Amino acid sequence: MIHVRAEPRDIAPFVLLPGDPGRAERISQYLEEPRLYTRHRGLLGYTGTYRGVRISVQTTGMGAPSAAIVAEELIRLGARWLLRVGTCGAVQDLPLGSLLIAQGAVPLEGTSQRYLGGAPYAPLPDFELTEQLVKSARQLGYPHRVGLIASDDAFYMPQEELLAWGARGVLAFEMEASALFVVARLRGVRAGALLTVSNHIGDPELAPEEILQRGIEAMIEVALASASALQGV
Repeated sequence: MIHVRAEPRDIAPFVLLPGDPGRAERISQYLEEPRLYTRHRGLLGYTGTYRGVRISVQTTGMGAPSAAIVAEELIRLGARWLLRVGTCGAVQDLPLGSLLIAQGAVPLEGTSQRYLGGAPYAPLPDFELTEQLVKSARQLGYPHRVGLIASDDAFYMPQEELLAWGARGVLAFEMEASALFVVARLRGVRAGALLTVSNHIGDPELAPEEILQRGIEAMIEVALASASALQGV
């Protein structure tokens, strides 16, 4: 592949997709015998096992264009489940460090529009994957919400515009999920998004490091538990 420098044998059917290469490295530490199969362009990719189930972790980079490229290439390499694991900025009053499971993603980014030719569309995650994320979060006892998010190209948007989307039911903003959902639907694979609340819109400060890290560790545990539960489905 042009960007994900790997062979089909390198990629597990279930792939976790963090934007941050550092987070990919952290997730790999949860796996047994993780093997780094690519570091091209800083898009670190690992495959290992968790509870006896083979799982991959592939960095997407920031933004919908990069995430869509990685998703397309992973699908061509044999991936069948794609789960975004990242952070988000909450528009509504969600606790810092808590988990947010996307029920849908408003496509405010341009990549989805290119795929769809500007046609109206509602990018939704796979129901079975979303249901399993909820089940795993409950079983592990981690606070979480399920609801609508928005994916945008511009990180530094005017606060009043972001708050307007909050009044329409959007819980939080991030940059990749809607494009991932579109690509997955068009290519016949399953996708979802599990996010950690890193900050509140309008507040320039991230959550305190210890709170954010606890939330990220909870996200990783829920993601891996869900991946292992869904294998073979």
